[in-house]
Amino acid sequence: MADYAPFPLIDLTGSPRERGRTHGKAAADRLRRGAKMYAESLLKSDVDWKELERRAEAMVPGIEQFDPAYVEEMRGIAEGAGEPFAAVMLMNARTEMVAAARRQKAAQQLPDGCTAALALPEASADGVLLHGQNWDWRAECAETGVVLRIRRDDGPDILTFTEAGGLARSGLNSAGIGLTANALECDRDYQRGPGVPLPFIRRKVLEAAYLAQAVQTIVATPKPGSNHMAVSHATADGGGEAFGFECAPDDTFWIAPDHGLYVHANHWIADAARAKVKDTGLAETPDSIYRDKRVRDQLAPKRGKLTLDDLREAFFDGWGAPYSVCRPPRLNTRGVMTATTAMILMRPGEGHLEACPMPALNRNFTTYTLTPDQAAQKQAAE
Repeated sequence: MADYAPFPLIDLTGSPRERGRTHGKAAADRLRRGAKMYAESLLKSDVDWKELERRAEAMVPGIEQFDPAYVEEMRGIAEGAGEPFAAVMLMNARTEMVAAARRQKAAQQLPDGCTAALALPEASADGVLLHGQNWDWRAECAETGVVLRIRRDDGPDILTFTEAGGLARSGLNSAGIGLTANALECDRDYQRGPGVPLPFIRRKVLEAAYLAQAVQTIVATPKPGSNHMAVSHATADGGGEAFGFECAPDDTFWIAPDHGLYVHANHWIADAARAKVKDTGLAETPDSIYRDKRVRDQLAPKRGKLTLDDLREAFFDGWGAPYSVCRPPRLNTRGVMTATTAMILMRPGEGHLEACPMPALNRNFTTYTLTPDQAAQKQAAE
């Protein structure tokens, strides 16, 4: 087993611009490395830095319409890191930028995989909602990830794992909302308008005080490409609810947990979705069809007794390696080194998040905490 440095924790306070500057200064080296990696990928599709800057600025109006504070925060990140604004936009919209290059140069997107699972209070040993995932992506990102603890004056505080320079990926907030996300692909992707890049939608979900607000954000926000998000809400009375959302650019299909348990990988599973969209991602992530089954088969017999350690054990499953739930580093079909870059485990109602970089090679978890807002959770429960 190798040792990987824990993901650094960065505390953010103040205005969006101030939070951004703190983020950029603290994560400058990681941001620089991540932006260089993605810029080199785009260059292979004839998108040079000048063109990247043009595309980054062209995305600003749409993001400002969604939430102008996000542009302010990104400009602050660029200032704090001493990097161009385009580098920060790239860290937040790399999927959309790569997809645009793909359309112009037949360059294919490199999809990030994930295996996510959650257990409602009725399925856990101590009546606490559990939520987690493996994030499968480029192996280098084990050294570009960060955890942001965001103190807000206008809503719940946030604890989120993301790539340096990103506004959010997976995480929880002080109102008990939890979020994980998985890549999906379909034949409708990137055929319509630009939509809102996914990290901004995830950030907006993590700003929600109520599950209904999170659902509204997911369903109502136009998206350029497909994605799956699992959203949970633990309340102060020990209750909780959760749903999965399979999102096509022009439609959203929701899925309820099965007797308190929910698992999702990188293929469409809702009956309505499978009848309406063509899954174009399985050619890149064929192991998805058994990754979610492997996790579900390990968790289902323990319904009513599940703990965070049970999720951890299921996410460590190595069957079929290197095409496994916990993926060791391997070259994909395009010669890019990919792996399970991070394992994230959460008890959202308690503000508890554990993260492990490169879990196939390293089993050292770091715990990050956020003080729950019991009043907000109690209000949501009423």
